Amino acid sequence: RYSGPHADAAVAAYVACAREAGLDPAQMALAYVTSRPFVTSNIIGATTMAQLDSNLDSADLALPADVEARLDEIHGRYTYPCP
Repeated sequence: RYSGPHADAAVAAYVACAREAGLDPAQMALAYVTSRPFVTSNIIGATTMAQLDSNLDSADLALPADVEARLDEIHGRYTYPCP
């Protein structure tokens, strides 16, 4: 379910957005979720201390408006990438 041309294209677009903005893709995703006003908790996952540190650092990351706009544009192209 989570692999295929549509899902792969969506992942590639989000990762490219993060890289072009100088962000770690996982941190960008977590920062996006945390910034939503309706989210009361953000569940993280890590298998190493480095991943945990990176995930925790995302709590202080504010995404620039141009990155948020790009994420919205990507979402518009891949609204439901894994049906």
